[in-house]
Amino acid sequence: MTENARPSGSYWLETAPGEPHPALTEDLDVDVAVIGGGVAGLSAAYELTRAGRSVAVLEAGRIAASVTGHTTAKLTAQHTLVYDKLRRTRGPEGARLYARSQTEAIARAAALVDELGIDCDWEPRSAYTYVCDAGRVDEVRAEAAAAKEAGLPAEFVTETGLPFPVAGAVRVAGGAQFHPRKYLLALAGDLLARGGLIFENTVVHGLDEGEPCRLSTDTGATVRARDVVVATHYPIFDRALLFTRLSPRRELVVAGPVEAGRDIDGMYITPDEGTRSARTAPLDDTGRRLLIVTGEHFTPGTGDTRERFERLSGWARGHFPGVTLTHAWATQDIDPTDTVPMVGPLHPGAHHTYVATGFGGWGMSGGMMAGLLLTAQITGTGSPWSELYDPRRLRTQVREAPRFLQTQAEVARHFVGDRLRPAPPVDALPPGEGAVVRAGGDRVAVYRDEAGALHAVSPRCTHLGCLVGFNAAERAWECPCHGSRFDTDGKVIEGPATKPLERREI
Repeated sequence: MTENARPSGSYWLETAPGEPHPALTEDLDVDVAVIGGGVAGLSAAYELTRAGRSVAVLEAGRIAASVTGHTTAKLTAQHTLVYDKLRRTRGPEGARLYARSQTEAIARAAALVDELGIDCDWEPRSAYTYVCDAGRVDEVRAEAAAAKEAGLPAEFVTETGLPFPVAGAVRVAGGAQFHPRKYLLALAGDLLARGGLIFENTVVHGLDEGEPCRLSTDTGATVRARDVVVATHYPIFDRALLFTRLSPRRELVVAGPVEAGRDIDGMYITPDEGTRSARTAPLDDTGRRLLIVTGEHFTPGTGDTRERFERLSGWARGHFPGVTLTHAWATQDIDPTDTVPMVGPLHPGAHHTYVATGFGGWGMSGGMMAGLLLTAQITGTGSPWSELYDPRRLRTQVREAPRFLQTQAEVARHFVGDRLRPAPPVDALPPGEGAVVRAGGDRVAVYRDEAGALHAVSPRCTHLGCLVGFNAAERAWECPCHGSRFDTDGKVIEGPATKPLERREI
């Protein structure tokens, strides 16, 4: 972490702030409304616009700024140890379709960078999944064999560009790393030039699946669209009950400059130590690179995030001696219970509503893939991997029942257990801290700011009612059940909640 006690903010947002877009203030009719302006939403909107559809993007905050603005921005079809599992759960053909869909998404992004002349620090790189524990080498060998069988240029290696030895790694060529904001802002600019529409600071809170579909917003404006894409990371509509098959996970990021000669020449990840991921990015005209290290995944609203930042920072300094960490931020991922993202019809009865979610930490290639897949489905051209990603799938749900039950048990534990946990008194809160406390016989989520003033809100998440927990490092209330996040005054930072926490008086 930086020498400060709090994260300093995303490097991507700092170096590509972008121009604001207006909020939606008037009723609108379009062919397709896309809810969410991250990589999945913008990719879908862009591809649909190029396919001749009139499209409007509705973003609750700023486009490419929420999860997408806090990613590590690696583009690879090698997603840690996914292929050995896929060939067991989906069969060899399922693994091949997964590899092909991700590879084609990366190729599409590379083609757009060339076609549009996007200056986004695009660098071809190989991806490595490595282990330092010799006891896990067989896992990596199996993954290398499975990835190769799936059609990827994969190989088992023991030598990497890391400044420390590894026991083994699977190396997959054909990936890339880039500046996600510069890429997506350029895509948004071309979308607007082609007649697409983008609205920021517009919260969608209602969906009527008629013909046409109708979306209601917090600005009072209504959007009518033949088709609707829900690309809000975690779906904001619960009618498909997808929340029973998704679990939120936060990860931390620290970054700092290193000399050009210390470039690790690759994108690295290990499942060890609560996950550790590393890559570098171009930093300045002197040739220096920005080392980016990710890890410490945890359930939102649980544990001491400051301690986790320090642990990740210690790992970075220990493995890259001399690095001075200048940036720190966090991101959030959504894991599906059966490994594969959910992209396609929103629910079994859906005819004109679609969803893209559950990318499990690989939202860059996954989001681009979703844009291509949803465009094929909406335009009726079809895709060979529609069935693989179909959110309505049932066969694999049965096979992944243990993970499903584990996810639901965890939600139940928080829903019930957090209400039984002893609550500290308000007076015990030091400045800069927050907690769910007892006040007047009720539980209240209270934050004491640096000046000593109290900010009190309801502790019940407005999504499904779980009690929030306080993230002291990021000064935010977080729901451990489904990942909604709120600022200290209760305003929604991240869904699936669309309504703020109610104010309370102390």
